Parts: sequence; structure tokens; C-alpha cells
Amino acid sequence: MSLIRALLFGLVGLVVGLFAVVPLGEASDAPSRFSLTAPDGRRLDESALRGRPYVLFFGFTSCPEVCPTALYELSQVLAELGPEAERLKVLFVTVDPARDTPEQLATYLSAFDPRIVGLHGSEAETAAAAAAFKATYRRIPQPDGTYSMEHTAVLFLVDGEGRIADAIDYRAPHEAQLARLRRLIGTS
Repeated sequence: MSLIRALLFGLVGLVVGLFAVVPLGEASDAPSRFSLTAPDGRRLDESALRGRPYVLFFGFTSCPEVCPTALYELSQVLAELGPEAERLKVLFVTVDPARDTPEQLATYLSAFDPRIVGLHGSEAETAAAAAAFKATYRRIPQPDGTYSMEHTAVLFLVDGEGRIADAIDYRAPHEAQLARLRRLIGTS
């Protein structure tokens, strides 16, 4: 049963990823609005990021495959960008605020590039942030009484004006991710 569930989850992620892509150069006209809490307790919203491109990924710390894979690959791309990566802000927004406390986010993200910042919000704030990016997520009950989360599995690339400029499926090849981030920060 878990193999079927894993295949179904992968298929859903692929379908969501395919429909979530906005090609670079065809940015969404409306800025993506959100307001969430950063690890230091301060609120972070789109206006604080104005003028600087950023990458945003929705996920959760109990994710068995998608999130660690995406964050590992993103960490590798940031390392390869070197000093150019300082021009980006990289955000990981939890879709599981009930379990992913700011402390849990900090512990989880310590395994990845230190430039990846975890953001947390209430259920309503998380829903509003996801809606701003047309991302989806939902709780999936497990037979043992726990739950997992199903979520959009793309990296949203947001330009300095706050518009979604591109989106990359988390499984995109390393070279493709690197090229698209370079375009986002204007170094390609």
C-alpha cells in the first residue's frame, strides 16, 4: 500500500509541478503577498524582499523525500553559484505549522545551506501564503494515526518586483536549476 501511495504522491507532485510553471520572462503581474515569521521572531513579508530576487519552497520537516531532496539540490546550486548566491534570499515555508515550530525548522534546515531561511505562520497565514503562489497542500492521514502532508513541489523564483518569474520542479536537473537561478539574478 505504501508503494501505491508513494507513486500516487509522485504523480500528484508531477502534475502540480507541470501546471505551476511560469516561464521566465512571463512574470505574473501581481506581486505574491505573504506575511510569515522568520526564525528571529520578526515578520517577513514581500515588501521586506522588494528589490531582491528570492526563491521560495513550500514543504515540511517530516517530509520523507521531496523536501530533503529539493533542499539538498538547492544547497548544491547555491554552493555552485558562490558569491552570486548572496544576491538571492532563499525561503522554506512550512505547510505543517502544527508540528514545524520555529525551533524545529531551525534544526531541520541546519542540515542544508545556511542561507535557506525557514518561515512559519498560523494555519491562516500559511494558507494565505500558499494561495498567493497558487500552491496547494493538504494533510494525509496515515494508518498509524499520524499524518503526512501533500504539497506543491516546485521552487518559486520571484523577481525583485515581487512577481513570480519562474518555477522549477524539484526534480529538474542540476544544470537547469543553476541556469534558471543565474537568469533570475541576472548573471547568465
